[in-house]
Amino acid sequence: QVQLVESGGGLVQAGGSLRLACAASGSIFSSNTMGWYRQVPGKQRELVATIIGSGGTNYAYFVKGRFTISRDNTRNTMYLQMNSLKPEDSASYYCNTAPRPFRVNGVDYWGKGTLVTVSS
Repeated sequence: QVQLVESGGGLVQAGGSLRLACAASGSIFSSNTMGWYRQVPGKQRELVATIIGSGGTNYAYFVKGRFTISRDNTRNTMYLQMNSLKPEDSASYYCNTAPRPFRVNGVDYWGKGTLVTVSS
């Protein structure tokens, strides 16, 4: 069964922190490079951070130094620790394989995402 379940979003004041979690089915997680994406209504989804199977990471410039991506391969789980949050970080956050999303029958598969709202 293919599954991506994001959690941990919420409302936080600017400067605050949140920790997102992603539970993935083994068929997706495995040894794949995984990533966190985010999307604001009316805009394209953008890749925020990636992590390879052995733990190497990469970050978009707009979150570098504030966000930390990690993964637990024994639990098929990935995390995104978000610190020093800014109002412009407000978005729905999604996890998936990276740099391209997992596909099922030729169609991109996405979970429902988790909403992060940062108030000023």
